[in-house]
Amino acid sequence: CGRIVPDPTITLLLILFSVALIAGIIDAIAGGGGLLVMPALLLAGLPPITALGTNKFQGLFGTGSATFTFARKGLLDIRAEWWKAGLCFLAALVGVYVATLLPTDLLAKIMPAVLIAIAIYFALSKKLNNDARNALLPPIVISIIALPLIGFYDGIFGPGAGSFYMLVLVSLAGHGIVNATARTKLYNFASNVGGFVGFLAIGAIAWKIGLVMAIGQIIGGRIGANLAIANGAQLIRPILVIVCIAMALRLLWVS
Repeated sequence: CGRIVPDPTITLLLILFSVALIAGIIDAIAGGGGLLVMPALLLAGLPPITALGTNKFQGLFGTGSATFTFARKGLLDIRAEWWKAGLCFLAALVGVYVATLLPTDLLAKIMPAVLIAIAIYFALSKKLNNDARNALLPPIVISIIALPLIGFYDGIFGPGAGSFYMLVLVSLAGHGIVNATARTKLYNFASNVGGFVGFLAIGAIAWKIGLVMAIGQIIGGRIGANLAIANGAQLIRPILVIVCIAMALRLLWVS
């Protein structure tokens, strides 16, 4: 496919492992780990399309590890949620296909404003706690429309997908923040897998780098999930705000 991936040194692999571990912690708590991973992969010399595919590959291990931790702690019933995750997976697959056809420049220009708005919402909302509330939309609408739309976005572009899942689950579905975080990890894992399958089909994965970073993501995902469970809203809320603002600034910087 014309994509030349440099053979990584041991030093580079150790650096990328460390980046993945930190990103896994951040992802498990609030999403946005790609904020660290994507620049690191590009600086390592990967072509942009290979960096995107490798990011999806290593990231699915972090969200998978966090999902397993939340389920093991009794905060996530995967058997009840699997079909919603399946829709996110399929939507992400479609998103990757569309991404190969359409320019993403417009999304890159719109997303900073959206992410800043989400940050303001999470910073100012007085309802953002561990308590469940009444849903604003019927559960079926959230399950078959809102969540797959985010999965589609995750496949076509990606930054902030975890924050969007959180926003829908907290503000529209009425979940408490810890339960919303647990479900976000499952749906984000599903759309990461969908994105990975799409990039795999076009051969855009740097396997050696991706596997080393996957180990870091597994460790980071478990650490982050346990921190989120132990500290709840007092930890998740500020990190969500910081991550949203940081992603918005990064998108503004590169646009």
